[in-house]
Amino acid sequence: MLKNTKYRDVHHHLIVECKKSSRMAQLEIYKLYYKAMYNTALRILNNQSDAEDVMQDSFIVAFERIENYREEGSFGGWLKRIVVNNALDIVRKQKPTTQLNEQNEPMSTEQEYCIESDCRLEDIKKAMAKIKNEYRIILSLFLFEGYDHEEIASILQISYGLSRTRYSRARQSLISTIRELQKEREMKWA
Repeated sequence: MLKNTKYRDVHHHLIVECKKSSRMAQLEIYKLYYKAMYNTALRILNNQSDAEDVMQDSFIVAFERIENYREEGSFGGWLKRIVVNNALDIVRKQKPTTQLNEQNEPMSTEQEYCIESDCRLEDIKKAMAKIKNEYRIILSLFLFEGYDHEEIASILQISYGLSRTRYSRARQSLISTIRELQKEREMKWA
């Protein structure tokens, strides 16, 4: 428990120094968070160059707006929200989305699928790259970033029900794509 308190004190000190525009404190914050923020952007954008740009831009925005951070939640959560919003802005600019009437479609009642134990991380990464952009985004936000459907609905500006529907479809699409990749690998080795 003492370790956690010490971390909070150091973290708090860095935030206070960042609010005073300390470049050293900003560098320390950057070192603490850049990998996680890059990975967050990469999972949404599926493009290293865009992810790097979003990460850099997000740190700049965070340091410019650090006075708005009230320390009610974690700094990492506040920064991640900036990264997610910036990444989604890129997605929106790259490909205009068409609104499908998914809200009115019933949720699938199919049984839960299990991914086989021989599923490789490589297969998951390849499958994530192959599925629809909107599916990759919702899976990333829900599974990797830990947002719930209410938060996802707010971030993506969709309804709660549509968030759940897209997540269900995204999960099914991912599993199907992983199975295809596994079959391809098995045929290759047969």
